[in-house]
Amino acid sequence: MDRRERFLSAAEPEKLGDVLSAQQKDGSDPRHVAILRLLLLTGARKNEIARLRWSEVDLDKGLLRLKDSKTGPKVIRLGAAAASLLARLPRAHATWVFPDRRHAARPTSNLDWAWVWIRTKAELPDVRTHDLRHSFASMGVAGGEGLVLIGKLLGHEHVVTTNRYTHLSDDPLQAAADRISSPVAEAIGLASSDSPVPEACDA
Repeated sequence: MDRRERFLSAAEPEKLGDVLSAQQKDGSDPRHVAILRLLLLTGARKNEIARLRWSEVDLDKGLLRLKDSKTGPKVIRLGAAAASLLARLPRAHATWVFPDRRHAARPTSNLDWAWVWIRTKAELPDVRTHDLRHSFASMGVAGGEGLVLIGKLLGHEHVVTTNRYTHLSDDPLQAAADRISSPVAEAIGLASSDSPVPEACDA
């Protein structure tokens, strides 16, 4: 099994966003664009969004109440941006949020082919749709969110599943150390360019 981890860097979501916007203007299937945006905004699995039913969408409470998923029934919390995106979608079908363009009785297909085209345009040839889920988690860690909270958002049943993101927690910790120490250093007359503090004689 391929267990490689790929996360979007700080600059890559913007590159991907630009391509998604361009694809939408160029007449690409808007369903695919919306699905990919929701994957980035929710950390959901591909089929949890691609096969989403209107009966599972609760915009009043900002939730997706999935009847089935990889781990069984599942609730996905929607951030404001994701809820707004869903609220603007046309109700083109009574059941499916994203009905297929040719076969409306089925959920949309060909997302993988669309993704290959989009990721190539965005110069992200090694990024899979599942990596968007990893990226949601990594951006949460970079923003200082705890692994337990991120695990709950992703629907992980066990904390050990979320522990794969532990190595990402060093960056926000470093940033926090900088935020705390910088005003202290300024108050006591030190600057980052000052010489290192001599080692203390006592342990």
